Amino acid sequence: MKTEAKTKWNIDTTHSEITFRVKHLMISTVTGYFDNYEASVEASDNKFSDAQFEFTAQISSVNTKNKDRDEHLKSEDFFNAAMYPEMTFNSTSYNGDSIVGDLTIKEVTKSVKLGVEFNGVVVDPYGQTKAGFEFTGQLNRKNFGLSWNAVTDAGSIVVSDTVKLNLQLQFIKQ
Repeated sequence: MKTEAKTKWNIDTTHSEITFRVKHLMISTVTGYFDNYEASVEASDNKFSDAQFEFTAQISSVNTKNKDRDEHLKSEDFFNAAMYPEMTFNSTSYNGDSIVGDLTIKEVTKSVKLGVEFNGVVVDPYGQTKAGFEFTGQLNRKNFGLSWNAVTDAGSIVVSDTVKLNLQLQFIKQ
């Protein structure tokens, strides 16, 4: 039986975005980003039926548009960027509607499932073949050792345990 060669697609960071959202004081939502990341996918066809995704984010690039909060997220209370500089994801299965993979944060690896919307493949005005995906889901941050929290005098939790993920990814065929 002949195995088809897989084509590699690399992330187009100019047209991609990695965001997370967390409830603050349980009354508002804070959005954060990772500014420095790499991702790729390998697949044997443009339908991505056998796709394998890989992703790495630099923890020091976390950005919530608030310098003090970003420094707190990088500290030992949360990500401990000095000791654990990267977060990684490697897919274990993909079926077009969802992706399952191993997410590693602070040397804790857990299987996570995300919804997927495959937006198709096009050739851009410069002749590059590109593919677009949207990944959405949520996780419990405490499962990855991100357990810092506080309670206000009124009894409100400062940071929700649930983190919502939204990845808008565009890949360039290599």
